[in-house]
Amino acid sequence: MVNLLKLAIGLSLLILTPSTGFAGEHLRLATTTSTENSGLLAELLPPFEMANDCKVDVIAVGTGKAIKLGETGDVDVIMVHARNKEDQFVNAGYGVDRRDVMYNDFVILGPANDPAGIKGSKAAAETLSRIAANKSTFISRGDDSGTHSREKQLWQKAGIIPAGDWYLEAGRGMGEVIVMAGERQGYTMSDRGTYIAYSEKTPLKVVVEGDEGLFNPYGVIIVNPSRHAHIKFELAKKFLDYLTSHQAKVLITGLRKGGKQLFYVSE
Repeated sequence: MVNLLKLAIGLSLLILTPSTGFAGEHLRLATTTSTENSGLLAELLPPFEMANDCKVDVIAVGTGKAIKLGETGDVDVIMVHARNKEDQFVNAGYGVDRRDVMYNDFVILGPANDPAGIKGSKAAAETLSRIAANKSTFISRGDDSGTHSREKQLWQKAGIIPAGDWYLEAGRGMGEVIVMAGERQGYTMSDRGTYIAYSEKTPLKVVVEGDEGLFNPYGVIIVNPSRHAHIKFELAKKFLDYLTSHQAKVLITGLRKGGKQLFYVSE
């Protein structure tokens, strides 16, 4: 009788316990630290997970690492921000169905005393030249991320190979680098969304913005199932459809910190 009573109680608990922890499928997403640090994923993912009875497992790394995870088939989808690398990924047969999702811009951040005297400039490569000439502290992502890739393009445009005690490659995510640069009263380059999200954690201010070379688009790509048969193509396609849907666009444009919009949707 006691055993029957225990069984009845156990069955009752199973019926009453919410099943939200038992998602049907798992979609593996490799994306940039900026989409996580900014708080965007916390807004975007729950509606998709609920509608599709699934869980999106996020790996937030630099764009280069995210693309590598796609090449090896360790994820189903990548969402990154380095268009040249994205095109190479697709052209090499590793990805299919690339779509534009959103954009913001890169900004150069610096301390209030602006030792390199670059505040207000719109010529990003020229300002990096002045930082190098002044040997002002510059903290680089140094992690093959989309931000790091764009930074390297600007140094190349300036005709400079940055090196020396003033230039530090951190090998860390965007949020950590912003905090580090603030602690060292140095300069760094960030996507605007992450900077806005971290603006209360750092004394750094935007000192350079507006250069067309600082435009920062984000794309999403399904890993090619012809390369890796285990890729969850149907669920991945639903995810891409969702990210480019009206519902997701409302969430993206509605994400604000301190009244400032972090991302803008691609048309």
